[in-house]
Amino acid sequence: MKRWLVAGTAMVTVLAVTPADAQRTRRPALQGQLDRAMTLIEAQQQRLDAQAVEIEALRKRLDANEAAASGPLPVIAPQGTPPRPAIAAAQGAAPGNGDPGAVLQPPVQTAASPATQPLERVGAAPESEDRPIQLAVLENQASVVTRKGALTAEFQADYARADRSRAVFRGIELVEAVLVGVFDINESRQDVITTSAALRYGATRRLELGVRVPFVHRSDSSIVAPIAGSTNNDAAATIDSSVKGTGIGDIELTARYQLVDGGNGSPFVIANLQGVIPTGSDPFSIPRNDLGSLTRAATGAGFWGISPSFTAILPTDPVVLFGTLGYTFNLGKSVDTRFPSVIINYVDPGDAISASAGVGISFNDRTTINLGYAHSWAFGTKTRTMLPMPTSDWPGMRETVSRDLQIGRFLFGVTYRVTDRASLNWSVEVGATEDATDLRTVLRIPVVLLTGG
Repeated sequence: MKRWLVAGTAMVTVLAVTPADAQRTRRPALQGQLDRAMTLIEAQQQRLDAQAVEIEALRKRLDANEAAASGPLPVIAPQGTPPRPAIAAAQGAAPGNGDPGAVLQPPVQTAASPATQPLERVGAAPESEDRPIQLAVLENQASVVTRKGALTAEFQADYARADRSRAVFRGIELVEAVLVGVFDINESRQDVITTSAALRYGATRRLELGVRVPFVHRSDSSIVAPIAGSTNNDAAATIDSSVKGTGIGDIELTARYQLVDGGNGSPFVIANLQGVIPTGSDPFSIPRNDLGSLTRAATGAGFWGISPSFTAILPTDPVVLFGTLGYTFNLGKSVDTRFPSVIINYVDPGDAISASAGVGISFNDRTTINLGYAHSWAFGTKTRTMLPMPTSDWPGMRETVSRDLQIGRFLFGVTYRVTDRASLNWSVEVGATEDATDLRTVLRIPVVLLTGG
């Protein structure tokens, strides 16, 4: 319907739209929106149907895995992936020294068949974890070699204390219990603080190479004092000889080769070879005073040493049994050292047989304790001496051999794994025989720099 309005010279046309016309205009737009919404609903329904199919397939796989796990057959490792026994252990100082401590190492691979199950870790932990056994092993050889390509750095600090007291009588015995002469008390004390850094590298799957460089601070004290009243002037008769020394110690080189792969109730067997290089100060090259005493304490032994040994480790959940048997060759040398009354031409330190055994108990995946015992039989030292002015009784070279030493030690250690790459190892060694060091305590911090492959 059209209406015409005229005002002056202008004419305007006004269109009037009825409700029926507006309804016919909106109907196509609403229909399009409805069609698009139905399309979206159908797509979402298709996605829901696909997700339901996937969930059902996963449920069936889970039920199958649970049924297989509960069955009597063991789980077989995938073909082509050799199992890795979860073993880690300690390394440290020379074989006969009874140096306690431990390190964290990554798991190592063995040459066992792919169908062999991996060796279980000591202690309870989730089955999905592959953690190494944490052992504060009390002898340096009681371990499995570092895996190929792995590099471990170890920082160590230890303190050793030896204290000896002995009463000496110088005089004659007239009758039983009647002594005429002078009594002396000989006291000797030795305190040694050693800090060291070590590196161990897995050259192959079975061969491990290592080096250790120590820095030593040593304090030796020797006092010869008369028993009170045995002399007219006790103070004047007292001799106090105290010396100190600080410097680099004897460098140690190690090579360890895994001979036998453990598993299925059989032990790991490792061959160890260690060499000691006399880089520390030589006690025979240090100047001496008029009495023949050293003017400062030596930081090294002064002799080359070679120590082969064998180690066996048997994991039996929840403990690990270990033992080591070794022999130390000390190489003699000419020293040509002159004392006030004698000349020492040649010294050959006695060799030593050493053995140790112990047990490691894991409380959880982070904390482990060790208990053990170590014993060394050191043969006597051979010395060749002569007088500055030969006599008829002592015309030339004379050879003497000192007594053998029996060195027994009780061992205790604790390991706490801080992270997957670092751990804290604290151990204590207490002398069990008269010839052994009274006390030794060691703190080690091994850190895995490269995990290898």
